Amino acid sequence: MYARSTTIRAHPESLDSGIALVRDEILPEVLGMEGCVGMSMLVDRLTGRCIATTAWQSKEAMDATADRVRPLRERAADVFGGRPQVDEWEIAVMHRDHTSAPGACVRATWVRMAPDQVDRGIDVYKMGVLPATQEFEGFCSSSLMVDRREGYAVSSVVLDSREALERSRARAEEMRERATREAGAEIMEVGEFELALAHLRVPEMA
Repeated sequence: MYARSTTIRAHPESLDSGIALVRDEILPEVLGMEGCVGMSMLVDRLTGRCIATTAWQSKEAMDATADRVRPLRERAADVFGGRPQVDEWEIAVMHRDHTSAPGACVRATWVRMAPDQVDRGIDVYKMGVLPATQEFEGFCSSSLMVDRREGYAVSSVVLDSREALERSRARAEEMRERATREAGAEIMEVGEFELALAHLRVPEMA
């Protein structure tokens, strides 16, 4: 399973109209493309940062849609008022306890490691990080996406509410420090987001 993420720094006043465009027009179009298994969107209203991610059954399916997705991305960028950054990933881990509901939030952690240590990083996530996050109050789901060539990875943990997100911060920080030491990885960034759109059919991969 593979994913393509598009990150845009939107003008705050354009957020709601941009989210509506993605939900009402872009999502149905993308879901109709062969090999697409869903789409999600994270929003940080304080900074205007938006991350839309589409998931695909294979790299071939993802690559085959690149030309069809490009004008949709440009349309969204025009409405949001920001320039898009595109990243492509392999989905290494996906575990879902239950489907998220309105009000769900996401903590995303970006890390970097040596490319030849990516498999080790995936193992550390599966054996250590995933079981620990499942104990968080309000846990919905957790995923890990990797870029093997660059040694880059991003973990996303979905929780039921902003309150659950806030209450888990200290435990999440301890777990993060421990896991990155074990994996030989470096934390690049941690972000907290509103889950503005969740329409994923990615199967269990844990």
